[in-house]
Amino acid sequence: MNSRTIHHQPSRREHPWRGIMVATALPLREDLSIDYDAYADHVRWLIDSGCDGVVPNGSLGEYQTLSDAERERVMATAVEAAGGGDRVMPGVAGYGSAQAVRWAEAAARAGAGSVLLLPPTAYRADDASVRAHFAEVARVGLPVVAYNNPSDTRVDLTPPLLAELHARGSIAAVKEFSGDVRRAYEIAELAPELDLLVGADDVLLELAVAGAVGWIAGYPNALPRSCAELYRAAVSGEHTTALRLYRTLHPLLREDSKTEFVQSIKLSMDIAGRPGGPVRPPRSPLSAQRAAAVRAATEKALAEGCG
Repeated sequence: MNSRTIHHQPSRREHPWRGIMVATALPLREDLSIDYDAYADHVRWLIDSGCDGVVPNGSLGEYQTLSDAERERVMATAVEAAGGGDRVMPGVAGYGSAQAVRWAEAAARAGAGSVLLLPPTAYRADDASVRAHFAEVARVGLPVVAYNNPSDTRVDLTPPLLAELHARGSIAAVKEFSGDVRRAYEIAELAPELDLLVGADDVLLELAVAGAVGWIAGYPNALPRSCAELYRAAVSGEHTTALRLYRTLHPLLREDSKTEFVQSIKLSMDIAGRPGGPVRPPRSPLSAQRAAAVRAATEKALAEGCG
């Protein structure tokens, strides 16, 4: 289907990217095949536990290792399990614009409420290439949430560039993963209507105070109820509650910003009784030392009533 012919139906949620959108880990069996039934159950459990929606086919979902058929089935499974596409923001990253457009078209056909888009990942794109890339995907018709992850992509969506993308109608929000919380204020000054979403778990409170209206989150995969309580306390200004939970959870939340974040979150899921399972190569299991640290932090959070 040509990208120009897709017309997205209005979502039941006016801003479906707001709130807690969990970047879902993908349960794998020991043979590294996808357990789709476990994934569907996981999506339902996250929403029942207080999360607002899910982000399939992101980095935490190991999208780079999926076949096209697997990637499409994961997205369809998420939409069905979530009870509606407005709760689903598929990752549509691709090496080039053509691939990203194709995945955005698939998201539109599935009825997703929005999509999450990295800059081109094949090379270090300049600003003109970034503008063209986001414009191409935006033409599909779904609201685009930009994903700024300069440490991985080597492309920095700076506040001025984000403001320009928003002014052109190419993006509705940004997942900010630079770790520089000072950017929140510059983004608000340059593009006050651009929604800021927390992109790294370990700066949640800082960005919530700075005005974030959503969280694309990793650790709710293991502890959704407590993470939801933390997020809502943070954005509503209940700082006593937020600080208490943040201090308890931060030893785990900071794992989200480390190279082995997929392995760490899946291990925490396993410990918490959720279906995490192994990871696909080239990722490998955590070292014994790293696994012990994640296990200790997870067990401590569980013992303190987190879940």
